[in-house]
Amino acid sequence: MTDADVARLAGWVGDGGVVVLSGAGLSTDSGIPDYRGPSGVARRATPMTYQEFTGDPVARRRYWARSHLGWRTVGDAGPNAGHRAVARLQELAAVGGIVTQNVDGLHQAGGARDVVELHGNLAYVTCLRCEARTSRHELEHRLTAANPGFDPAVRTVNPDGDVALDDEALAGFVVVDCDLCGGLLKPDVVYFGETVPADRVRRAFDLVTAARTLLVLGSSLTVMSGRRFVLRAAKEGIRVAIVNQGVTRGQPYAGLVVDAPLGAVLPELVRRVEGPTAA
Repeated sequence: MTDADVARLAGWVGDGGVVVLSGAGLSTDSGIPDYRGPSGVARRATPMTYQEFTGDPVARRRYWARSHLGWRTVGDAGPNAGHRAVARLQELAAVGGIVTQNVDGLHQAGGARDVVELHGNLAYVTCLRCEARTSRHELEHRLTAANPGFDPAVRTVNPDGDVALDDEALAGFVVVDCDLCGGLLKPDVVYFGETVPADRVRRAFDLVTAARTLLVLGSSLTVMSGRRFVLRAAKEGIRVAIVNQGVTRGQPYAGLVVDAPLGAVLPELVRRVEGPTAA
């Protein structure tokens, strides 16, 4: 990172009309691990798929047992300086829209408004039959009541809010179903193999195509779910800026890339956009 890079980025952001596209790298300073960034460690090759979750009762039990222990890593996390900086830029009217690939709700916790959560929010659970949406806290109480004394040793916490456990620790874990209709409960997030709801995608594209700058924060853009917005911005002649640690697949389309920690860059960006007269 150079001062010239940050100054140029501040100029772009200060122009207004910025849409933020955020990824897991924005939340690592909040203690939430990622899969691909510099803080990532060796983990499963792929997370749970929708097909596996809905079609395999054993896999579903394994998921809920692990998630019951691990989701608090996400649920108890607080916003960091990067989240608060994005919210401040929105308050200053520099940022006009936020699209996130994260499921942690930390943009909102940091003060941001009207966030498009592409992949849902881990703090909620949905029924696959009646579509009722309920709080993850409510499910936590039900699972605790159904599994008294369940407290095995945790080996690793995964980015999607579950943990690595030895298989023998999962024996006897009881999964609960929807208490309204008896249907299967699923975290209100988009799994691998599942389609992002069309209205979310449409809203995100509308924000991007109306932007002056697409600012990518903390995403490797490995998955097309996020990279497609960079491709659309480049096609439409919209400026693309990326702040991320390490290489991203969006670099060929970016007019500006800052390879640096977001916790350092974003507060400095706010300071420069606010200007010397800010209180």
